[in-house]
Amino acid sequence: MITVRCKKCNREIRSNSKSQSCGCPNMMTVKDDKVSAVDLSQIIMVKSTQQKKTNKLSAEDLAYQEARRQRKVRRLDFEER
Repeated sequence: MITVRCKKCNREIRSNSKSQSCGCPNMMTVKDDKVSAVDLSQIIMVKSTQQKKTNKLSAEDLAYQEARRQRKVRRLDFEER
């Protein structure tokens, strides 16, 4: 959840699942964690909560994926008649 303020109209918007706009000529729009505007330099991020990405794979799974990634592609040559 983020809170953003427009410098032109000084309106503060808190993110939501619905799209919200400040209504001034800068047209700052906030939806979920996305912010857009005509001029992004006229926007201040007041509050931002970032979620940490947690690794859901075990150490064995990560080792397997790393070994799999380093496998070489073997090409098969077929005889043409």
